[in-house]
Amino acid sequence: GMSPQFQYREAALPDLKGVASLFDAYRQFYSCEPALESAEAWLSTNFTDRRSTVFVAEDADANLVGFTQLYPALCSVDLVRYFVLYDLYVAPSHRRQGLGRGLMAAAQSWALAAGGARIELETARDNVGAQALYETLGYEKDEVFYKYSLELK
Repeated sequence: GMSPQFQYREAALPDLKGVASLFDAYRQFYSCEPALESAEAWLSTNFTDRRSTVFVAEDADANLVGFTQLYPALCSVDLVRYFVLYDLYVAPSHRRQGLGRGLMAAAQSWALAAGGARIELETARDNVGAQALYETLGYEKDEVFYKYSLELK
């Protein structure tokens, strides 16, 4: 069965430093400059204003080794709340041990209990590893809609 060496739980303000260092590493993966203070400030606001919900993977020594972050959203067409799973990151030292799957499962059960109709996410077209994980978890690829973005200057 599943090994009990990792546990998954909702993060809170006392986890800020640990989550911020993972969040900073995650952003560097997307070619952002290291910015630990900015990462910490962003997460602090998210926690205190309940702008997002963060789940962490914790090892047996209570070190945080992965996280996922969900932002709430609304759908006018279906008249439902849903959640955007925006970030998913596992420390390089802890990959290929099922932590991504564990974090996604924690997020899914929480989002359902929170009254969400669905979870949406985006991933890079060349990130085939992530795509494989999402598809084994039942996520369906959008083949109908294009994503557009407008930079506001």
